[in-house]
Amino acid sequence: MSQWRSTKARRVLAGLLRIGWSLKRQSGTSHKVLERAGWSDYVFAFHDNAEIGPRMLSRIAKRTGLQSSDL
Repeated sequence: MSQWRSTKARRVLAGLLRIGWSLKRQSGTSHKVLERAGWSDYVFAFHDNAEIGPRMLSRIAKRTGLQSSDL
């Protein structure tokens, strides 16, 4: 079983901001480019109310360093 549970995109974005990611630029309401020193930029392309499933959360974690305890 996965360590990740489905959650809202706004909660994932808040977790990313807490661990050191910052908003570099935004295009429209859903596409946000995040930056963090030592990491490649990450495009977070979800609306705030979108539900993100375990598989996508795992992919986000690999690219950003997010952990389930950060949510």
